Amino acid sequence: MKTPSIFLGLVLLGAISCKPASENSIGSSELPILGERYADENQDTVYHEIADFAFVNQMGDTVTKADMAGKIYVADFFFTSCPTICPIMKKEMLRVYEDYKSDPNFKILSHSLDPTFDTQAVLKDYAEKLGVSDASTWNFLTGDQEKIFEIGQTSYLTTAMADQLEPGGFLHSGAFLLVDGNGRIRGVYDGTKSDQVDRLISDIPKLLEK
Repeated sequence: MKTPSIFLGLVLLGAISCKPASENSIGSSELPILGERYADENQDTVYHEIADFAFVNQMGDTVTKADMAGKIYVADFFFTSCPTICPIMKKEMLRVYEDYKSDPNFKILSHSLDPTFDTQAVLKDYAEKLGVSDASTWNFLTGDQEKIFEIGQTSYLTTAMADQLEPGGFLHSGAFLLVDGNGRIRGVYDGTKSDQVDRLISDIPKLLEK
């Protein structure tokens, strides 16, 4: 994977954020709300939200947007045979998992871009090798490939697509996306950089404490 592709999702999020971070925040101590927004007929601000979804996790259970209501979660996109940035991302995500796995209000959603290979059984084996024995906190998701591409690009505003010119056949960013209990993106972090993952780890309590 070419290095610039790691940051495409980060650039996209920065580009579509309509106001500076200080204006995206509800208060100075809070995280920004990222993405486009508009005023409805009552002039209330409507923020960008993650669309409805239904994918299958490594345990064979269906995970939906409704299941995430009121939960704080981190989302990313990967595939188990990825020869480039995915192993780095999963090593960094393990740090997030270890810090918050005991909190019932925190989840991780890792979406596979290669559902043909990454079946439920493959994802279960992959999770267990990482040291994740169940899906109570960290869900490795598979499902219809086009729907995974779509939610990555239009909801999480990150790079997620097939590209035969890329190693492994997929182009995706290394972004970790922090989502609040209302399905709004509150932070984006480069999951290949330990210092940015440190910042993610320190930002999560700002939402959990709400």
